[in-house]
Amino acid sequence: MEIKATDVKALRDKTGAGMMDCKKALQEAQGDFQKAERILKELGLAAAAKRAGRATNQGRIFSQVANRMGVLLELTCETDFVAKNKDFLALGRRLTGIALARGEAVTAKDFEGPVKEVIGIIKENMEVRRFGLMTAGPQEMILDYVHDGRIGVLVKLALSSDGLANHPRVKEVANDLTLHAAAFAPLFLSRERVLASYLEEQAAIFRKQAESLGKPEKVLQGITQGKLNKHLAEVTFLEQAFVKDSNVKVAKVLESLGKEIGGTVSISDYLYYRVGEEVI
Repeated sequence: MEIKATDVKALRDKTGAGMMDCKKALQEAQGDFQKAERILKELGLAAAAKRAGRATNQGRIFSQVANRMGVLLELTCETDFVAKNKDFLALGRRLTGIALARGEAVTAKDFEGPVKEVIGIIKENMEVRRFGLMTAGPQEMILDYVHDGRIGVLVKLALSSDGLANHPRVKEVANDLTLHAAAFAPLFLSRERVLASYLEEQAAIFRKQAESLGKPEKVLQGITQGKLNKHLAEVTFLEQAFVKDSNVKVAKVLESLGKEIGGTVSISDYLYYRVGEEVI
């Protein structure tokens, strides 16, 4: 069947694989985009798990934390020029304020008026692509961080006592954790929170890769599990190598912090946004 150049380019943008490899995968998949992506993964020509495709939208990530609540919001537009416009930036700050004021009752409709108002001023289309709220319960704290307007995170920590929220070392490590999340884009907090469907898909991909080695079944199982374990260590927050010390995992950093301050600090939740990323 005929494969369109636009489809080949779209697959290349999504996976990062070469143009010819993308064309061959689409031909083998009879034009099925998702099947072609799977073929590339099985061949090791695309990342086994890619948090985001290439950014196709312009815009910015906005965040705000107040009154034990945090919000992360992606506001998109047509051009990079507008993403730096003062009215666009003011709109983003206004929208996060609306989200915090409305709390859990906020909906996309609450943003429509302010967005249309600024569209009328700037004369360029824009929209709230997504937003997320996070609420801190007793003995919890929320921190936010936005890097270069393109990446934003919220991190919620659970503390063994309220007083720890003001501890200098807790504040320092908490800030480091937001930097870590922005830099390493974890897909899941821990292995326990990895989706079963995701585990099955990755195991199938690694199994397919291992089969090309022509090893006995028992060896294939070991290779597949080894690849899966390595992969999970790369995509789960607590198992990732810490941003400030690649020899130590995030979980170990928190364990050491607890011993140092005589209490416990753990990550109870987090949220990561990147402008234009593919949402999974």
